[in-house]
Amino acid sequence: MKIIVNKIDLSVPDQLKSLSLLNYLRDVLGLMGTKYGCGQGLCGACTVHLDGQAVRSCQTLLEEIDGQAVTTIEGLSVNGLHPLQKAWIRNAVPQCGYCQSGQLMSASALLRKNNQPSKAEIREAMSGNLCRCGTYPKIEAAINEVVRGKE
Repeated sequence: MKIIVNKIDLSVPDQLKSLSLLNYLRDVLGLMGTKYGCGQGLCGACTVHLDGQAVRSCQTLLEEIDGQAVTTIEGLSVNGLHPLQKAWIRNAVPQCGYCQSGQLMSASALLRKNNQPSKAEIREAMSGNLCRCGTYPKIEAAINEVVRGKE
C-alpha cells in the first residue's frame, strides 16, 4: 500500500497496515509534531489532514487510507511559518503547547474550506480540539487575524 505524507510518496509494508496513522507518523516516520492525547479521537491533539480534511490520526488505520495524502504540522508550510503559525506567535497562543499542532491543523482545514468563517463557524470548527490551558480566546483571536488578512 502507498500513502503520501507531507508530499513524499511512501510504501507501507503489509505488516504495518494495522497501525494507527498516529503511531506510524510518530513511531515509524519520527514526525513528533502530531501528539497522542486521549487515543479515542476526542481531544484533537492528533489532528492531521487527510486529503485536505481534518481527521483524528489516532482513530485512522493505515489500511483505510491507501493512496491518500496526509499532511502533518511539519508539512503545513515549507518554512514552518504558515499564516496561522505567524498569528499564533503574534497572539502568544501556546502555553504548554501540547494541543497546538492539532489546533493549527483544525484551523487550517477550516480556512481552506471557508476563508471567511463567522465567529460561530470558527467556534464550531474548533470545538473538537481541547486545550487544558484554556487558550481558546487567543486561538480564536489568531484565526480571526488571519481571516482579516493581517500579516
